[in-house]
Amino acid sequence: MDFFFLDTPAAASLSSPVTYIVCSLPILYLLYITLSEKLQAEDTPKGCRRLGLPPGRSNLSDEFDPKYTHGVPPSQVDEAGQPPWRIKALVAYPIKSCAGIEFDVADVVPTGMEYDRQFCFAELLAPRNVRADASEERMPRWEFKTMRDGRFSRLALIRSEIWVPDPDVSGYDPGLEEVKSNGVLVIRYPRVTKGIWSLPLKIAMAIGLSPRETSFRVPLHPPADQISKYASLPVKLWKDFPLSYDYGIHIPQSLRDFLSPDPSSPPLTLFRVNPAHHRQIFRCAPRKSELGFQPVTGFADAYPLHLLNLTSVRDVARRCADAIPRLSVRQFRANIVVQGPGAYEEDAWKKIRVGGKTHNCNKCILQDEKQGQKQQQDEGIEIHTVCRTVRCRLPNVDPDTGIRHPSEPDKTLKSFRRIDRGDPTNACLGMQLVPAVERFTLRVGDPISVLETGEHFYIKMLEPSEGAV
Repeated sequence: MDFFFLDTPAAASLSSPVTYIVCSLPILYLLYITLSEKLQAEDTPKGCRRLGLPPGRSNLSDEFDPKYTHGVPPSQVDEAGQPPWRIKALVAYPIKSCAGIEFDVADVVPTGMEYDRQFCFAELLAPRNVRADASEERMPRWEFKTMRDGRFSRLALIRSEIWVPDPDVSGYDPGLEEVKSNGVLVIRYPRVTKGIWSLPLKIAMAIGLSPRETSFRVPLHPPADQISKYASLPVKLWKDFPLSYDYGIHIPQSLRDFLSPDPSSPPLTLFRVNPAHHRQIFRCAPRKSELGFQPVTGFADAYPLHLLNLTSVRDVARRCADAIPRLSVRQFRANIVVQGPGAYEEDAWKKIRVGGKTHNCNKCILQDEKQGQKQQQDEGIEIHTVCRTVRCRLPNVDPDTGIRHPSEPDKTLKSFRRIDRGDPTNACLGMQLVPAVERFTLRVGDPISVLETGEHFYIKMLEPSEGAV
């Protein structure tokens, strides 16, 4: 009786080679995907080392500790002998509006923190019924995209890794493509499942058989012998149209599907800052005659560096805790997070000093490559705090999920932080910075001291600015 079904026609068809092949296809496909992804994950850029903190480590891991809910006097040394007002975290955002990379030590270059906002995504916008003699504003153009646009909240889930050449790494060779491009940017993002294999892939990801992310890489800089591959095109950032390298040839279709699942969406590309076309900064920044150089930036909204006071963020978090139980400082996307000052003390800062004799590395000497002058680290670096950061709704996006809260923390901020006469309709949190020197190094633990305080007046751009997305 147990073997009776083997003699039926249906059983014969089930045991046919065709049936076995059809039933095996999903399994074989998943094995292929898993194997190829493992090989991809293990295929680290040759001759390079990864920059930033190791995976799983963060200087912001204790950001919700109650000790950050109040300030401390700047003269009070903490239990570890460190200055109470100091840098807690340093973060660069290689791709504008995407996830950041933390550092313990970070070089600052003329555009801001090295590697910060050197890439951005853009869509090709083509206004209808444009005349041949229309102004540049009305012509088809590439326009930058950030999480301000609700369609692009998923940018929060795109992670990047910076890999730079290192002669001490096994397999290093000057002829490697990774070396000729001065490194690579590895871009990771959640896998998109669609089509007939969607369900098997979702099951495989759920049980850990297949990775939840996929990745690709782009040159950190266009190689000199391949520069012709990258068209230099104007990309609209607020009022500016800097010529930038079009990296669209590197974008896989799966990333386009992830960011713009609607097939009718405008074309999407990735731009890289062209060093010959940095954006000059004026507005609230000190002038060239004062600094000795013209302040510039890359794809940051307005200024080279963005600073946040952790105590201020904790106060905002307390006020909107019912809506957002754990509002993270990461949602405000600062380069420099400081601890120690009381809530909103930074509002009145006009000039600060970072670093100084209390730093453990006070004997290191920095070289200003442009002016050929040496500067002692133990003297610290003067930085102009040029204006407050006016906020839009971008911090409403959860950096871990890419989901936008319908109202917070924007609603709470606007209820009590519309403090700048230059823009009374929007809230402020954080400060925009322009260093008094072009090149120097920042370290977690560097002390912060205030050199000058005074009034601020925000000068509006074309639209309200989040500050540095």
